[in-house]
Amino acid sequence: MSERIPPHVDSGVAALLAEAPAGGVVKRSVTIAGHRTSVSLEAPFWDALQAIARSERTTVTALVTAVDSRRDQMAGNLSSALRVFCLRWTQSKAGTLE
Repeated sequence: MSERIPPHVDSGVAALLAEAPAGGVVKRSVTIAGHRTSVSLEAPFWDALQAIARSERTTVTALVTAVDSRRDQMAGNLSSALRVFCLRWTQSKAGTLE
């Protein structure tokens, strides 16, 4: 795969692109507001949610519940909202969130 990475790409980015695919989508059940629901995310997003939960001294379930309570019902599903949350949290820690 690395032979397809353009030579001008930063070495850190190239290393990420050269990694093996992360695998498929992982479906997990969570309880939100007293009812069970399933959420499908790629494994790196579940890893990110676990890391964020540790960093924020909370649980993945608490994060999922918070994201669910704040998402616009017309803006997409919970899985999409969680992906955006992971991205925005990472951007805020990197100082790139505008």
